[in-house]
Amino acid sequence: MTGDHFRFRQFTIYHDKCAMKVGTDGVLLGAWCNVEGAMAVLDVGTGSGLIALMVAQRNQNCIVDAIDIDRPSFLQASENAARCRWSKRIRMHHSSFNDYHNKHNKDYDLIVSNPPWFQNSLTNPDPVRSGARHSHSLSMDDLIYGVEKLLTSTGRYCMIMPVPEAEIFIEKATAGGLYCRKITSVHPNPEKPAKRYLLEFRRDPGQVERSQLILELEKRHKYSDQFKKLTGDFYLAFRY
Repeated sequence: MTGDHFRFRQFTIYHDKCAMKVGTDGVLLGAWCNVEGAMAVLDVGTGSGLIALMVAQRNQNCIVDAIDIDRPSFLQASENAARCRWSKRIRMHHSSFNDYHNKHNKDYDLIVSNPPWFQNSLTNPDPVRSGARHSHSLSMDDLIYGVEKLLTSTGRYCMIMPVPEAEIFIEKATAGGLYCRKITSVHPNPEKPAKRYLLEFRRDPGQVERSQLILELEKRHKYSDQFKKLTGDFYLAFRY
């Protein structure tokens, strides 16, 4: 990764003008979410467009709508999408999520988001980056309401969140008619507790499928086979 862009196997993401840079959370979600059979996909808060491009790479039949409220991020995501080989299947929208779901009745088979909640952390002094990381512009309740409105009867909503916020979100989502069906706890290494949850929600309740993902082993940058296998289609350094 250089200062202004990050090269993946099949595309390059420029992120120097975005509120949020390319990071492990986005890559994990884009590689982990179940894209099977999804014809219509929505990426909420696309940022650089990373997750939208990852989904388009993994599912050659889907159309991806990606939205972002931050205009510089929207413009850069549009440029990133235009440069990739799946540009005809990715549509960028400059919009808040609330405005988007109020104006659109489209049903989505898959909705993904790397949402902006670090509710108990200090607000970043950069107001643009802060808006991308905190729940000032989009509440959990608003997101749940919009997802429930746009998701098909058999659709999936996939997200990544810090563990404390994820526990709150699961409770709120259940009350809003979205049921957590998959939880993958993401551990920095085998000795540390989970820092993130990868979550999948559906409309129908059922047994929760639980798993865990270890990122690194005993040494820094010594990545686990799990992590390499999950992200090997994207990271240049992982040769699977």
